[in-house]
Amino acid sequence: MIPCQRHLFDIPDDVAYLNCAYLSPLMHSVREAGVRGVDRKVQPWKIHSEDFFTEADQARVLFADLIGATGDDIAIVPAASYGAAVAAANIVLPAGSRVVVIAEQHPSNVLAWRELAARCGAEVHTVPRPEDEDWTRALLATIDDRVSLVAVPPCHWTDGGIVDVVAIGVRCREVRAAYFLDLTQATGVMPFDVAKAQPDFAVTATYKWLLGPYTLGFLYVAPHRQAGQPIEHSMFQRELGEQFGSPVVYPHKFQAGARRFDMGERANFALMPMAMAAIEQLLGWGVAKIGATLRVRTRAIAERAAGLGFSYVPHHLRADHFLGLRMANGLPDGLIERLAEANVMVSLRGGTSLRITPHLWNTDADVDRLFEALATAL
Repeated sequence: MIPCQRHLFDIPDDVAYLNCAYLSPLMHSVREAGVRGVDRKVQPWKIHSEDFFTEADQARVLFADLIGATGDDIAIVPAASYGAAVAAANIVLPAGSRVVVIAEQHPSNVLAWRELAARCGAEVHTVPRPEDEDWTRALLATIDDRVSLVAVPPCHWTDGGIVDVVAIGVRCREVRAAYFLDLTQATGVMPFDVAKAQPDFAVTATYKWLLGPYTLGFLYVAPHRQAGQPIEHSMFQRELGEQFGSPVVYPHKFQAGARRFDMGERANFALMPMAMAAIEQLLGWGVAKIGATLRVRTRAIAERAAGLGFSYVPHHLRADHFLGLRMANGLPDGLIERLAEANVMVSLRGGTSLRITPHLWNTDADVDRLFEALATAL
């Protein structure tokens, strides 16, 4: 168990922030890294040509350590949707084939596939929410020889319902379907190993469970996909791109690995150091330990919530860091706003789920404040 880490964040004692799946707060160390980065741009003569490459490659390695990859497997992207766009530019869907997603999946992991399917004459098949909440069983029952792509998350963004990404990966390879994972609600808090799941592509944004800045993310590209087509072209994706002072050249050859898929202006002198500082702290805590600590917190909240008439996805089918509370007749109108008035910060997702997502900054007092506010608001 990791002890409370609230001292690393700027969260007032009277605020119960149980909303990491929305936006994580920044640690003091992450903010300070960003300020130092901004200060470099204040005096740009102190920025050297190697600075456009060194931190980017250090960040690749740090993120790769979280998922069992190598730095060469990682591209730097601005958002999960960008990663989906890269994948969509490199996946071929035979006419008449299927793309499989799950009901109420996040739009960033659906819209790109709808566009791709429309261009290719394929169809998007949405697996409905299973009555027993077992997404893995429902997906395995759906993935057959008609399927050319499966695009899913490790856990559902509305209530934390888990998908066994290893089992789904095995089934994808059996039917020769491409495999895309949106890890945004999982990386940094759920152990994940690309060698076990074997996705073709896996993307995450940094502003949630990676405790980092907005407008930055990482895209894992499997080695057999690394010769693909990027969706934009910049000098830094190519060999010789670092030679600023040389005669102007337009090199054809890409840099090694997944770097060809990098976004333009990847060397963000403020955001990149922030992401690195956050990931270093996560690695220091240990992802498995973070998840185990949050499991105790979410299960305690779930048990108290049941006494107020809430239901939730069973523990064995739900991610340890997630809790989506539902009521048989729906949540009362204005519930989120009334909780916010009491300085309790949570989210409404899917129209029916009161999403509660704590992290290491939360205390027992935060949980008490939640239930005091619920007792008043319901």
